[in-house]
Amino acid sequence: MSNYSIKNLEEYFQLYRKSVREPETFWEEIAEEHFVWRKRWTKVLQWDFSKPEVTWFENAKLNITENCIDRHLHIRGDKTAILFEPNDPKEKAQHITYNELYSRVCKMANVLKDKGVKKGDRVCIYLPMIPELAVSVLACARIGAVHSVVFAGFSAQALSTRINDSDCKMVITSDGSFRGSKTIDLKGIVDLALEECKGVHSVLVAKRINSEVKMKQGRDQWLQPLLDKAKATYTAEVMDAEDPLFILYTSGSTGKPKGMVHSSAGYMVYTAYTFKNIFKYQENDVYWCTADIGWITGHSYIVYGPLANGATTVMFEGVPTYPHYGRFWQIVEKHKVNQFYTAPTAIRALAKESLDYVDKHDLSSLKVLGTVGEPINEEAWHWYNNNIGKHKSPIVDTWWQTETGGIMISPIPYVTPTTPTFATLPFIGVQLALMDEKGEELKGNQVEGRLCIKFPWPSMARTIWGDHKRYFDTYFSAYDNKYFTGDGAKRDAVGYYRITGRVDDVIIVSGHNLGTAPIEDAINEHPAVAESAIVGFPHDIKGNALYGFVILKEIGESRKQENLRKEINQQITEHIGPIAKLDKIQFVPGLPKTRSGKIMRRILRKIASGDTSNLGDISTLLNPEVVEAIIEDAQ
Repeated sequence: MSNYSIKNLEEYFQLYRKSVREPETFWEEIAEEHFVWRKRWTKVLQWDFSKPEVTWFENAKLNITENCIDRHLHIRGDKTAILFEPNDPKEKAQHITYNELYSRVCKMANVLKDKGVKKGDRVCIYLPMIPELAVSVLACARIGAVHSVVFAGFSAQALSTRINDSDCKMVITSDGSFRGSKTIDLKGIVDLALEECKGVHSVLVAKRINSEVKMKQGRDQWLQPLLDKAKATYTAEVMDAEDPLFILYTSGSTGKPKGMVHSSAGYMVYTAYTFKNIFKYQENDVYWCTADIGWITGHSYIVYGPLANGATTVMFEGVPTYPHYGRFWQIVEKHKVNQFYTAPTAIRALAKESLDYVDKHDLSSLKVLGTVGEPINEEAWHWYNNNIGKHKSPIVDTWWQTETGGIMISPIPYVTPTTPTFATLPFIGVQLALMDEKGEELKGNQVEGRLCIKFPWPSMARTIWGDHKRYFDTYFSAYDNKYFTGDGAKRDAVGYYRITGRVDDVIIVSGHNLGTAPIEDAINEHPAVAESAIVGFPHDIKGNALYGFVILKEIGESRKQENLRKEINQQITEHIGPIAKLDKIQFVPGLPKTRSGKIMRRILRKIASGDTSNLGDISTLLNPEVVEAIIEDAQ
């Protein structure tokens, strides 16, 4: 039926109206027609944001892995489910069919069961982007254990915090991982982390880099020999619609990380439906999301969303710059990738390099390009559109969060006309509201405010693990009966949304609210600039002034840098107005970033205000060394 695949703008508006007027009927039809259930629901939706309590598909019974694997076996058992592309291009790619995925997941499920893991137990997965990661995630779901994937770039301290918070009884890891030209000792990090974790009874270790590792007697075991002995069938555990499927940690702006809990049924229905439409996936397409499964993007749009649609999903172990800057485009050509989903950070990094890296590869298979993680700036959008999509592959600039579980605002390719820097329209069923400072909803177009969601959607997180009060305080206390995203947004004349950045990235200068994203866009338009980040610092007269940290494409001599400072401010004046000019501009070798590519503005704010006494734990950053360099040079 057409409501599962949106064909044109008129159909989008029809479905959107239906999803808002009759949400229960709408989602019931999607759930009924496109998924297998062990038992039907008794009620589609119950909700109360004042508690907050949300239940979708009440009393329904299912197992998400039957929807992601079993039901495809008859018709596409020999189709590639997971296409594993290793870090080293000389190593052969692996095509794992749906039949093979079934037997690998069942074997892993049997291993988990033998090790005493049962329904409801938490299992921490700390693995590189190798097939064992996807298999472990699905095996947990198959037996009803709750997986908690921790990105395999986090430090031992960050890992132990997460293991202890959700009281995991098992860790699945590997001897180590390849990352570009480096190897990382994951087992060593796990050993260190577990010194602080009393609840972990067993550690399963996959072999990846064949390094010597210490195995603790009675706790650690190599994974492969256990899999070799395990049975290749396993009857999936019957789960309730609202049983937790996974916990995924997202860093709080304050305090310890928040373990967002996602449920089984609603999450499945929403990720599958968004995947199908936002990437326009068709039966024989090859889809590639470059994220890590350690992030929500990887959960929803490498594993669950694609597999629920019977797709071929690429898992890439490496980095975009190894062994050269053309690695992404080489893979697109090699596997004839049709949909490509990556982060603006990666696009900006590659856009700095010679176009030769792009031009030597045939990218004609591409049909849809996507971006995720932050709003994409205009210059990067055009580079992506011109050089990768060759003006024929629409760009879906997707906005969503760990907490939302699935994409919330995005163009639908070949349906929604796109505008650079705008995430465009809410996805079907997503009811947005822009709120002003007084807590009133801003109606009509050409308004700017705080982005809220005023009606539940199926894939929303249900709570923070072990701390429901914090869940309420963080997301539901700012505005009555609304989920507050923490982001600012503007709605333009046609009703398109543009995310202006975190609300704490809005700086009030001389009484004017300035979003950092548009200022950074303006700076990044300068031909000499590679990337920038703006923060506020206290100013006697204006209240706050703006401090810019700017990475140049090439470092010139200091006289030229002085001119560049003037040119950058001129650029801002032209794009936004003199009110947004920077008081200080520091040229830096890099910006402090999290592993998912988010700029840590909290650190930059401290440096800008001259207070570097307590920067918190910077060991989990992608590039902690850059912080020292910035402090030394600070103005």
